[in-house]
Amino acid sequence: MNMTAQIKKNLILRIKDSKDLNFLNALQTIFDSSEQALYQLSSEQQSDIEAGRSEIKKGQIFKNEEVISEMKQWLQKK
Repeated sequence: MNMTAQIKKNLILRIKDSKDLNFLNALQTIFDSSEQALYQLSSEQQSDIEAGRSEIKKGQIFKNEEVISEMKQWLQKK
């Protein structure tokens, strides 16, 4: 078992067996704050994501091979 899986297993067991409300509340706070930080985007990032989604819906996409080929051509000119 890898280290991550072992840590998860140990944490699950400790949480499951705990009767300490303060401990459980502290864990809840940690999880809540880490989730908020993970998904907090700036307005510019949100706007860029929406622009990208809009381009995809309109079919304004390029195959990966096309982009790589174009980049290689551009780099050869430098």
